[in-house]
Amino acid sequence: MPGDGIGPEVTHQAVQCLKIISDAGALDFSFAEHDFGGVAIDAHGEPLPASTLQACRGADAILLGAIGGPQWDGCAERPEAGLLALRKALGLFANLRPARVIPGLEDFSPLKPAIAAGADVLVVRELTGGLYFGEKSLNDDAASDLCSYSKGEIERVAHVAFRAARSRRGRLTSVDKANVLATSRLWRSTVNSVAASYPDVKVDHLYVDAAAMALVTSPTRFDVILTENLFGDILSDELAVISGTIGLLGSSSSGDNGPSLFEPIHGSAPDIAGKNRANPAGAITSAAMLLDTLGHSAEAEMLGEALEQTLREGCRTADLGGNHGCAEFGERVRATLAVKIAGQSSMQDYFRSNRGCCG
Repeated sequence: MPGDGIGPEVTHQAVQCLKIISDAGALDFSFAEHDFGGVAIDAHGEPLPASTLQACRGADAILLGAIGGPQWDGCAERPEAGLLALRKALGLFANLRPARVIPGLEDFSPLKPAIAAGADVLVVRELTGGLYFGEKSLNDDAASDLCSYSKGEIERVAHVAFRAARSRRGRLTSVDKANVLATSRLWRSTVNSVAASYPDVKVDHLYVDAAAMALVTSPTRFDVILTENLFGDILSDELAVISGTIGLLGSSSSGDNGPSLFEPIHGSAPDIAGKNRANPAGAITSAAMLLDTLGHSAEAEMLGEALEQTLREGCRTADLGGNHGCAEFGERVRATLAVKIAGQSSMQDYFRSNRGCCG
C-alpha cells in the first residue's frame, strides 16, 4: 500500500529490493498494490476500502508507505483513521520500532558521538488500546479521551517484548506513569507478573518523563523498551532522531494471527513528495523486517548490510546532508545487494560480469 505523499516513492525502492532477493533465492514473491489513506479517500470515499482490507487479510505481509496530507484535513474521515481501523481489524497489537546508531555514522546524531555510539534500542509499543481507541467526547466547552487497558491486553504485548529482550541483550525497561495513572499501575503490576516467566531477562521500570530524558542523555542504557500506545508513539519518535534522521527507521506491527504490517515510521512529507528527495532507507529497513518475519533471516541480514554499507560509503539523501535522490539511493542499495548475492569481492567485479544490472 504505497499511500500518500512520499509513500509511493519510498515503497517502490523497497519493493525493488524485495524483487531482487526473491528472484535470486527463488522465493516466488508476488506483489499486489492497493489504495489506502488519502488516495483511497479520493478514489473510494474512505481511507480503508473493503477491497483493500480483504487483500490485507489474504496477504502474507503488508508493506505500507505513508499516509496523510493537508489536502484531506477537511474530510469527514481523515487518512489516519484508516490506519487505526486496519490495526483494529487485523488485531495488530504489538508495534516494534528498532533504532540504532550505525557504527561510523555517529556524527549524524544530534547527540555527542560519545553518547550516541553503541545506541541500539527496540521500542515495543502496545498498539490497539489506550487513549487512541478509548471513548471520546468533544463540544465547545470540554473534551475527553478515555484511556483504558485490560490485564489481557498488557500481558500479550509484554510477552512480545520479553521474547524480544531474550533474543537481544536480555534487558527490558517498562515505561509508565504509575505515580499518577491507574492504567499505569495495572500496567506495572501486570508486567511484573509476566516477568516471572522470563527469569533470564533483567527488568526495570521508569516513569515516562524520566525515560524521555534518559533516551537523550544515556541511550545505551536501554535494550528493549515496553510501553503503552501514546507513550510508545512519542518515545519512539524521540528515539528515531538519535540515529540522525527519522528517515532511517522502519517498523512492524503484528498480532496473534494473520499478516504483519511493515512501514517506515516517517510521515508522508507532502512538501517533498514527487521531488525525488525522500529517504527510502526506512522503507527498505521495513522490507528487511518483513523478510525476517517471513522466515528469511539470512536475506534480511543481507539487505540490512547492503543498506548500511551504502550509507557508510557516502550515498546519502538530503536529510543526512547528502545530495543523492531517492531513486539513486535505492539503486545503490540494490547494486550493493546484488554484489553480496553474487558473492563477488567488490561491486566493480560484479558489474564486470553483469553489465549494468541494478543501475
